[in-house]
Amino acid sequence: MIMNGFLVLKSPHKNFEGIKKIDESGIEYWEARELMPLLGYFKWSNFDSVVIEKAKVACENSGQAVSNHFADVGKMVILGSGSKREVKDYRLSRYACYLMAQNGDPSKQEIALAQTYFAVQTRRQEIFQQLDEGEQRLFLRGKVKTHNKNLNSTAYNAGVKNFGRFNNAGYLGLYGMNKVRVQQRKRIGKDDVLDRAGSTELAANLCAMSLG
Repeated sequence: MIMNGFLVLKSPHKNFEGIKKIDESGIEYWEARELMPLLGYFKWSNFDSVVIEKAKVACENSGQAVSNHFADVGKMVILGSGSKREVKDYRLSRYACYLMAQNGDPSKQEIALAQTYFAVQTRRQEIFQQLDEGEQRLFLRGKVKTHNKNLNSTAYNAGVKNFGRFNNAGYLGLYGMNKVRVQQRKRIGKDDVLDRAGSTELAANLCAMSLG
């Protein structure tokens, strides 16, 4: 769908955003086992040996380090007996997801949708990386404002009344001090902490909000 000259991705693309994670450095990633059903696959052995392996080959052929995009990780799962077992999984970059979509079964509607989603998102990231520090900061500040608005709305619906205390808990978790102490440390008076933050600090805040 096109709105105001921009491509707006509709559901089920929202599902890809829903399982996206952000690490402590503000870098987003996906987990292969969570991505698998969204690509129309339901058997790990086939998904791993066919789709992931083909994507790894494509990654290597493009001159990229496979380990940078397909990080081997283990995941603990609970069996029917109640015991736990570690299973194989991958921590995937956006580029890895894009390659997997490109190397999936083209007859699957899920693959076609994933190809569109990751192609658009990969292009957006390329554009973002070309921005200077100031432009990146403005972009991230907008994202943080949106996340803050959604977080406060969720908190309100959950019955939170003291938003000063609620927001200070966020500062304590990220900075180890309340908002006033952060302002004092930064020597910014009563200015909004995030309005005076750089792109790296904003990315860290975005990460904390996403994890929360």
